Amino acid sequence: MRIISGKHKGKRLTAPKKLPVRPTTDMAKEGLFNILNNRVHFSGLKVLDLFSGTGNISYEFASRGSGPITSVDAHIECIKFIKKTSEELELDITPIKTDVYKYLEKSGIKADVVFADPPYDFTEDQFKNIAELVFEHDILNEDGMLIIEHSKHTDLSSGKNFNEARRYGNSVFSFFYLS
Repeated sequence: MRIISGKHKGKRLTAPKKLPVRPTTDMAKEGLFNILNNRVHFSGLKVLDLFSGTGNISYEFASRGSGPITSVDAHIECIKFIKKTSEELELDITPIKTDVYKYLEKSGIKADVVFADPPYDFTEDQFKNIAELVFEHDILNEDGMLIIEHSKHTDLSSGKNFNEARRYGNSVFSFFYLS
């Protein structure tokens, strides 16, 4: 994986092979950040990265000047890798090992962007539950957005606050906004 833009543009990162992850492809990540370039100012953007895995998306936001960034994942090796990498690159990322659903219910965090990349084999209800918890617990700041990455076989368009979906190869990004 590589960082596409910002302070660490072109930096290649190699995650341990034992991590149970499916990192967002460079093509999909580039497409996502092209969309975001027209919608947000990255500097000082508060980001919550759910199911963060290798931290791929967190590094991209941080390289562009976003922060603070909170990366949540249930796998300890993912958290260790994010902590090590963010310290080495001096990025404003705080990794937290916990269940994402429990975190959303209890954290009280506020963010400008919430990005969620759960396993693609989640049910539609599991995906929609992420959105429901984000809005129910008032996690987004005013004008904030929730982005959920999922496979092309999942359709989240009937979810509350859904705005649009963009497809890049097998990956789809569904965007949700406060209504």
